[in-house]
Amino acid sequence: MAETNQHLLYEKQGYIARIILNRPEALNAFSLPMIRGWAKALADAEEDPKIRVVVLTARGKAFCAGGDTKTMLAGRGFIAGDEEGESWGPKALDRKHSLTQHIHKVALTLERMDKPVICGIQGAAVGAGLDMALMCDLRLAAESAKLSAGYVKVGLVPGDGGAFFLPRLIGTARALELLWTGDFVTAAEAAAMGLVNRVVPDEALEQSTLALAGKIAQSPPVSVRMIKRAVYSAQRTQDLRTALDLISSQMAIVTELEDYREGLVALTEKRPPVFQGK
Repeated sequence: MAETNQHLLYEKQGYIARIILNRPEALNAFSLPMIRGWAKALADAEEDPKIRVVVLTARGKAFCAGGDTKTMLAGRGFIAGDEEGESWGPKALDRKHSLTQHIHKVALTLERMDKPVICGIQGAAVGAGLDMALMCDLRLAAESAKLSAGYVKVGLVPGDGGAFFLPRLIGTARALELLWTGDFVTAAEAAAMGLVNRVVPDEALEQSTLALAGKIAQSPPVSVRMIKRAVYSAQRTQDLRTALDLISSQMAIVTELEDYREGLVALTEKRPPVFQGK
């Protein structure tokens, strides 16, 4: 299955769903077709029982510039209008609407998604473009990548979750420094502070991202999803007893699955396991 619109590509390759930002001439800045397609693709990937991992990448020299500056300068919100010229007016409520009814749908869909989401970043990831990468579970960066919160440089606040995600990844002080200065960090600097998982050569970014996705997709899918839920739940509760109660409930479930027995048998037979998600 593959669905395509002008600015976003969505396709499925075995256990992996791929979302590809496809507005390279505008540094993959947001447009209504892109954002609508993004939320729809995530929802489809979450509901498809065959999909185990989602991969987000982008075409062109940049990952994502976030809000469309031409549209912003024209006073029409943060995202470029669609082919019919749909856009949002200059009033504050209209700009709020463009966030809550469009961009925030991507963030909220990702927030409730139990399946792993892996992002490959090349070139610039700025403002809301960086926020979209931060929403993913894992991030690989090409050596060319440069990341910036950026909002403060144009008199904005981190409108797409940056103030939520960034401190959780790199700590409050470092997050505030990046948010207050808007400074760029290189891929190597981002890896050193935990902003990305690893740095790879530019030409290897797509292959490395898909290879990591493929490795995770071979793991037992129910266990993978439960691990994700347990990790994020523990971050939010900050309560050991609650975390242990959740994980014990999960353990009771996964030990009833066929994948549990398959893992044990494969281990004793010294062969790779084949997990079916049963």
